[in-house]
Amino acid sequence: MKTINYINFTNLKAMNRLEFNTLVIEHADSLRSYARNFTKDHDDANDLVQDTLLKAVTYFKNFREGTNLKGWLYTIMKNTFINNYRRITKSNSFITKEEEISTVNLVHSATKNQGENKFVLEDINSALSALAEDYYTPFTMYFEGYKYHEISEHLNIPIGTVKTRIHVARKTMKKTLSTYKY
Repeated sequence: MKTINYINFTNLKAMNRLEFNTLVIEHADSLRSYARNFTKDHDDANDLVQDTLLKAVTYFKNFREGTNLKGWLYTIMKNTFINNYRRITKSNSFITKEEEISTVNLVHSATKNQGENKFVLEDINSALSALAEDYYTPFTMYFEGYKYHEISEHLNIPIGTVKTRIHVARKTMKKTLSTYKY
């Protein structure tokens, strides 16, 4: 398999998604070895590579001409790992590790139904897909853990515009999902 370290496209607009996806897939092996540095586990490394490739393909339009593709993929991987680590650390702090579950925790777990969560998630995805692209991308990037300045640099727009678009997306989502106020 040939390795391409630096890609300098003269006309990125002419490159179609299939060509880009092929170039991204060519880096899977190097990404896998890089992922093992983070996870120290073969299966977790494969999951991290898969998440990275999925994000790269999803954000194809955000790849900029003259950017080092391998470096861009490594950055996605690093940010994905950090965000997953934060999410796991945060969720572990909410898990009760006692053998006997207190009444408070029992009531909380008994009132939440997984079937209900499915409907809520479908409504959230529907509300997200209704957002205009200008609002969707900054909002999802912020939700994934990117900082305002990172989003600004990635989308090549002023930081104030990023904050405004995230704010508008939040208000729109809040209005669309108003039935879920607790």
